[in-house]
Amino acid sequence: MSTETAVQSSGLNADFWELLGRLEHQHALTLCEYECVRRQLDRTDPERLPEFRAAWIRYSEAIARLDRAIGELDLLQPGL
Repeated sequence: MSTETAVQSSGLNADFWELLGRLEHQHALTLCEYECVRRQLDRTDPERLPEFRAAWIRYSEAIARLDRAIGELDLLQPGL
């Protein structure tokens, strides 16, 4: 069965799969960024408060993007 036939038989159009692919890619990138920032936070010396605050802001922004990406993925899965 070709990919096109599989997509047609699943009842989902190509736009859905393209969107899903983009969202999954964004989720993977954001998760990677989250892990990098978390590791940086683990290495931050509390005495260096400005650096710690900057790392915390980046960490919080990564978490917010991750939450948005997960929310968008959840919207594509009705009934869950």
